[in-house]
Amino acid sequence: MEITTSQAQGRVPVSVIRVGGQLDSQTYQTLITKADEVVDAGAKNILLDLGGLTYISSAGLIALHTIALLTRGESLPGSEGWSSLKKMDNTRDGGMQKHVKLLNPQPDVMGVLDMVGYLAFFEVFTDLQKAVDSF
Repeated sequence: MEITTSQAQGRVPVSVIRVGGQLDSQTYQTLITKADEVVDAGAKNILLDLGGLTYISSAGLIALHTIALLTRGESLPGSEGWSSLKKMDNTRDGGMQKHVKLLNPQPDVMGVLDMVGYLAFFEVFTDLQKAVDSF
């Protein structure tokens, strides 16, 4: 998996994390670590550019959920694996994530996000500027 970060400026600063390759049990912790570093450096808003992501597993879904928790200042789930993913149900009443949005997921990745109900939590964009301006 490849990860790069950059900054974009809309009404507020946005950290863009570009993810390429496969997001699975071998790589999900790397993405969480990178997002944690970005948040520790002061980022409040994260745009995850998934345009280069070719595959996402349940571990990748856990990474997305964990990043949402990071931006809300909540404690991170431990290494519970699947039970951590199921905790996303507890945040259903919170609606869309305000500080994490997704950009350009490939059709296969978008299918997984839709199948597990993540589109009820994460706004998805196909245009970088519109995504940045949405924060």
